[in-house]
Amino acid sequence: MRNDPLFTVLKLATEAEEQAALQLKSAQFERQKRQGQLEALNNYRLDYMKQMKGQQGQSVSANHYHQFHQFIKQVDTAIAQQVASVKDAEQQVGYRQTHWQEKQQKRKAVEMLIEKKRQKASIAQAKQEQKMSDEFAMQQYFRQRNKH
Repeated sequence: MRNDPLFTVLKLATEAEEQAALQLKSAQFERQKRQGQLEALNNYRLDYMKQMKGQQGQSVSANHYHQFHQFIKQVDTAIAQQVASVKDAEQQVGYRQTHWQEKQQKRKAVEMLIEKKRQKASIAQAKQEQKMSDEFAMQQYFRQRNKH
C-alpha cells in the first residue's frame, strides 16, 4: 500500500501545508513589526507633545511654534501611513490564515482517503482470511468424515 499514489499526494499536500504555515508565521511577524513601529510613532508624538506642554508659559517664538506644528503634522502623516501599513499586514495575515487552513483541509482529506482505503483493504484481507479458514475447516471436516 506504500506504493499508492495517494502517499505522494499526501507528501505534496503536507509540504504545501508546511509552506503555507511558514508564510502565515512570516505575515504575523510582519504585522507585529509594523504594529511595533506604529506604537513607537505614537509614543514619539506623545513625548514630543509633553515636551511642548512643558514649555507652556515660557515665551515661544512664532517660528518655533510654527515648526512644532509642522513637525506634529509630519508625525501625524507618518502615523496615518503606518496605520494603513498595519491594516495591510492584517489583511495579509487573514489571507495567509485562510490559505493555510485550505492546505490543512486538503491534507486531512487525503489522509482520510488513505485511511478509508486502508480500512477497505483490511476488511478485504479479513474476509480472505475468513474464507481460507472456512475452506480449511471444511477440508478438515471432510477428511475426518472420510476417515470414519
